[in-house]
Amino acid sequence: MESGGEVRLLLPDGREVTLPIMVGTAGPPMIDIRQLQAKTGLFTFDPGFTCTGSCESKITFIDGEKGALWYRGYRIEDLANKVDFVEVCYLLIYGDLPSLSQKRVFEREIKCEMMIHEQLIHFYRGFKSDAHPMAIMTGVVGALSAFMHDDLHVEDPKQREMCAIRLIAKMPTIAAIAYKTSVGQPIVYPRSDLSYTANFLHMMFALPTEPYEVNPVLSRALDSIFLLHADHEQNASSSTVRIAGSSQANPYACVAAGIASLWGPAHGGANEAVLNMLEEIGSKDRIPEFLARAKSKNDTFRLMGFGHRVYKNFDPRAVRMREMCLEVLGELGVQDDPLFALAMELERVALSDEYFVSRKLYPNVDFYSGIVLQALGIPKTMFTVLFAVARSIGWITQWMEMMSESTQKISRPRQLYTGHGERDCVPLEDRSDDHIVKHIGLARGAKSINDLPHMAYRQERGSF
Repeated sequence: MESGGEVRLLLPDGREVTLPIMVGTAGPPMIDIRQLQAKTGLFTFDPGFTCTGSCESKITFIDGEKGALWYRGYRIEDLANKVDFVEVCYLLIYGDLPSLSQKRVFEREIKCEMMIHEQLIHFYRGFKSDAHPMAIMTGVVGALSAFMHDDLHVEDPKQREMCAIRLIAKMPTIAAIAYKTSVGQPIVYPRSDLSYTANFLHMMFALPTEPYEVNPVLSRALDSIFLLHADHEQNASSSTVRIAGSSQANPYACVAAGIASLWGPAHGGANEAVLNMLEEIGSKDRIPEFLARAKSKNDTFRLMGFGHRVYKNFDPRAVRMREMCLEVLGELGVQDDPLFALAMELERVALSDEYFVSRKLYPNVDFYSGIVLQALGIPKTMFTVLFAVARSIGWITQWMEMMSESTQKISRPRQLYTGHGERDCVPLEDRSDDHIVKHIGLARGAKSINDLPHMAYRQERGSF
């Protein structure tokens, strides 16, 4: 990090303060506002942190204008074509790609940790049979902290490293058992002779009654999906993990918080939303109708899988995902899959429409990933679970980096308070219904206590 000079801020009272500019390896410079309050008495207001850098990081970089994504300086396109997911895990943890011998040792360490405690398996029985797999994932990963807590010292770099290896090793096992639980099938344990992604497919689809052969093309496709989703800078779930970890909470609990954040449809559920959209469109001849609806301000329909909060150009991951879609469908002999044909036509028509091109609404990684996952036999309810398995390496690496910082502080955002000013507390016997309406109901448009929904409901039920 370099110094980039300073900026001057002129305040309404005529005072002028200077703030330093920070320059990283790549990306826009940032104004260092850590001394802003001390110098001015002011804070900044930035809901969603759209213009705020929350940390310094050496892990992942995104250039949204150029459509670039780097892991530790390596372009995602190069990684997707030359390495596998386990190598990327090593890269994110240790900072560089492994040699052949280093990869073998690392893979052996992962395979040795893929089993989970038998008592943890009993934990699954507490969920309803129709529980969403992401609810199970959140609970079970959080429960890992109960099995790996007493002897865990997060200030020890070696223990943080072991924590990372255990997490990425156990995530596919936890996810596969969540799936088996949801469909009422027997649990299948990992095998030491299979690769990381082949093991996941084996645990997902093998049955005790017959042998299961992992298709290498499908295994490579899943490996690429994991690789493309391994990390993505300071997104909602990664920031959640960092915020939780800033209190020095158990790392497995921090990752469980990240899973909960990922579960939100605005974050991890986009590929499922794309499939639902394609099924709603139904046929190529209806594409113009739905594109017109997407343009209309009065219609709630949105074109899912196009555009991105960060990328203002093509999502670099989407190119590889499209290629992978062709490979998987070709291997399975369903290259004429109607949803894929519909997706390709929708992409072609949208990218020839000035409305979408001028707004830089290009296909993102989610546009084709749902079709690939569906072709692999993954049910929709498991889409976000696979996202969590892939992103676990990014989450734990972000946590490791944060814990290694000498200047680490607990996260404590500020707020712009717009509530009541200071007021006196009224004793219970002096409070009237009008008092309640005045201070609670105004925002709901209530004129009397009966206009308040919860009050009216309780009166109707005889609670008053």
